[in-house]
Amino acid sequence: MVNRTTKLRWRRRLRRSKRQVEDISFQAEDHLERHLFRRLSRLPNVLRFTASWTLLLVILIGILVIQTRGLDRYYLKPGPAAGGTYVEGILGSFTNANPLFATGSVDSSVAKLVFSGLFKFNQQNKLVGDLASGYSVDEHGVVYTVRLKPNLRWQDGHELTAEDVVYTYQTIQNPDTQSSIAASWQGITVSAPNRHTVIFTLPNALTAFPFSLTNGIVPKHILQNVEFAQLRSDAFNTSRPVGSGPFKWQAVQVTGQTPETREEQVALIPNDLYHEEKTKLNKFIIRSFHSQENLLNSFKNQQLNGAAGLTTVTSNVTDDENVHQYDIPLQSEVMVFLKNSHPILADVKVRQALTLATDTTTVISQLGYSVIVAREPILKSHVGYDPSLTQLAYDPKAAEELLTSNGWVKGSGGTRIKNGQSLSFTLYIPSDSQYAPLVKELQKEWKAVGVNAQILSQTPSELQSIIAVHGYDALLYGIEIGSDPDVYPYWASSQADVRSPTRLNFSEYKSPVADSALEAGRTRTDPAIRAIKYKPFLQAWHDDAPAIALYQPRFLYLTRGQIYGFEPTIMNKDINRYANVNNWMIRETKVLK
Repeated sequence: MVNRTTKLRWRRRLRRSKRQVEDISFQAEDHLERHLFRRLSRLPNVLRFTASWTLLLVILIGILVIQTRGLDRYYLKPGPAAGGTYVEGILGSFTNANPLFATGSVDSSVAKLVFSGLFKFNQQNKLVGDLASGYSVDEHGVVYTVRLKPNLRWQDGHELTAEDVVYTYQTIQNPDTQSSIAASWQGITVSAPNRHTVIFTLPNALTAFPFSLTNGIVPKHILQNVEFAQLRSDAFNTSRPVGSGPFKWQAVQVTGQTPETREEQVALIPNDLYHEEKTKLNKFIIRSFHSQENLLNSFKNQQLNGAAGLTTVTSNVTDDENVHQYDIPLQSEVMVFLKNSHPILADVKVRQALTLATDTTTVISQLGYSVIVAREPILKSHVGYDPSLTQLAYDPKAAEELLTSNGWVKGSGGTRIKNGQSLSFTLYIPSDSQYAPLVKELQKEWKAVGVNAQILSQTPSELQSIIAVHGYDALLYGIEIGSDPDVYPYWASSQADVRSPTRLNFSEYKSPVADSALEAGRTRTDPAIRAIKYKPFLQAWHDDAPAIALYQPRFLYLTRGQIYGFEPTIMNKDINRYANVNNWMIRETKVLK
């Protein structure tokens, strides 16, 4: 039981607790009044102050951004950046990546990217070392010693040595291999005194020989156990190629069920063991197209970074400011080859009259784009070119007088006749749209002097079959000459013989004077002496008129956006566009000026 004293003590404690609660309550109300309610009236002023400073800060930041962007053009500029995938469309089809067999545009392009040669052409079309560091030649001009660069590797890591070079050229020479370049290597001995030196011994002096050392080298350690006759069909060529070029094989994909829609895509990735500067692109994809229309449509639809193989391009493509068009002159020549064994064209007076009746300037203007005019079998940029020995100049009146004096009389239809024979022949041309207006002009000009030329257009495969047997009267065609003026294969009598492995003398031109001059010119190293030696050939060619020179063709290349590092000036072949492909860049970033 609680006593009275205890009860009083608890009561006093309870009253003290109530008073403390009341005091705290009064203090809280006082604090709320003084620190919150009395200050709420000042809140709009605070908000206005805060908003003003925030707005000022935003304005200052905006001005800084605008000023920085405005000053970009003074101290920054667009510059290249590594990375990205380059997709190139090429007219043709893919069948073989091996450089010993690659012939078409797509095959040659893939082989050029995957394989390296001893030498290559740079963007100025000068011969420079690729796998080779240089070469020397003996005083007789028949023994060439080539030195390889150190630390060369195949893409699978194996060492690349002189043995691989010897294997490559001996494989080319073997008839069972059936390489497309075998004819150029007959009679040449290839040996390797050590792992870094290759010796080529020629049967005769040949000044242009180093220019033939640009084909791809293949790996002996992979192919040495494959029979020569089986090399063309080996899986190495289409699914497992191993080279030493800037890119290495990744995969090939085939799409399309019909010839019109069929397309091959070859994917390549950088070769980390490449002997030159490492490739900047992350991937290179080649897409093949069987028609110019499909190729152009894919380019217009922004599916491609580059397009090769087009002969013409529409204005709705070139008007796009993001499209770059490159018209690169080739060291080649388009001519009308007049077959000297043809009953009509065997007459030198007829050939001279055809040359006199040809207005070259008007003919090539039908192309619709600028080209370099050709006047003789040696190009203007070559040693030996002689402006005083160009082909007969346009003079239709002289052409008519020449034909008339030679017994060719105009008949009722305007075509000339001699001894009951009509002055007629058939001109074979490639089925290419660029040639159509050109040959119409030729036909018109020749008709004006009484010559009836029938035009027969052929597909590439058909034309190649006809050219192989020289089954034409006259031929409009382009020939590759290259950086050296050695045109022996196209004009020497031996190259018209049916036993010749190539028969590149399309005119079947035969002249002892020309033969002697061509032989002498190709064996001299001194430019001045070479020019002198070639002069009798040029004089004979001028007088005999075995062909009509027209122009140097161009290589048309389209790109979407700029390719940094791509600046070719002139090329021997279209695949030389890859001269420095390892330095190509398509991405952009801002860099200091």
